[in-house]
Amino acid sequence: MGIRAVIFDLDGTITEPYFDFDAIREEIGLPRNGGPILEAMRDMDEAQRRFAESVLHRHEQLALEKSRLNPGARETLEALRHKGIRIGVLTRNIRQNALEIGRRHNLVFDAVVGREDGPVKPDAFGVRWLCGHFGIPPAEAMVVGDYLFDIQCAKAAGAIAVLLANQPKAAEFAQYADFAIDRIDQILGIIKNRKEHRAACRWV
Repeated sequence: MGIRAVIFDLDGTITEPYFDFDAIREEIGLPRNGGPILEAMRDMDEAQRRFAESVLHRHEQLALEKSRLNPGARETLEALRHKGIRIGVLTRNIRQNALEIGRRHNLVFDAVVGREDGPVKPDAFGVRWLCGHFGIPPAEAMVVGDYLFDIQCAKAAGAIAVLLANQPKAAEFAQYADFAIDRIDQILGIIKNRKEHRAACRWV
């Protein structure tokens, strides 16, 4: 069974890690080491949520303006396109920011799902939507991301979960992934050797 689509996380995967989520939480008024920001915002009253949204928006705009591609990202997307493999982006950011990343860095995405489109990662919604849009079963899709939520949404949807191990908690998250990689372009080898896939995590 071959891979017919690759679904990428945006921040920290296609682009270099930028966000300091502890600092963002602190600015919003949440504990620095608290849980996910979007989930915390659901429990806020309207005034608190508007303030949190303004803080988050400002940081997301800064990340957009200062964005740099991860090593190998451009070449990887070009190689996938050459192979006829569809390219999706699934982000907890807003869709427009993902599209703007594509415009700024001359990247072409076949489809993008942002946080305004439905339940966010780790919910499987985005993976299932993209697979439906591409007309493929999730088993023929690969999800690539740098955080646990990327792995969880992939597994929940029945897709191949690949961890880009570029952050301190990578070793902790790797146990849940099908593959763990150090560079984004290593997914090309996984796709080429898909028949050798194993259920346990493999470091490439």
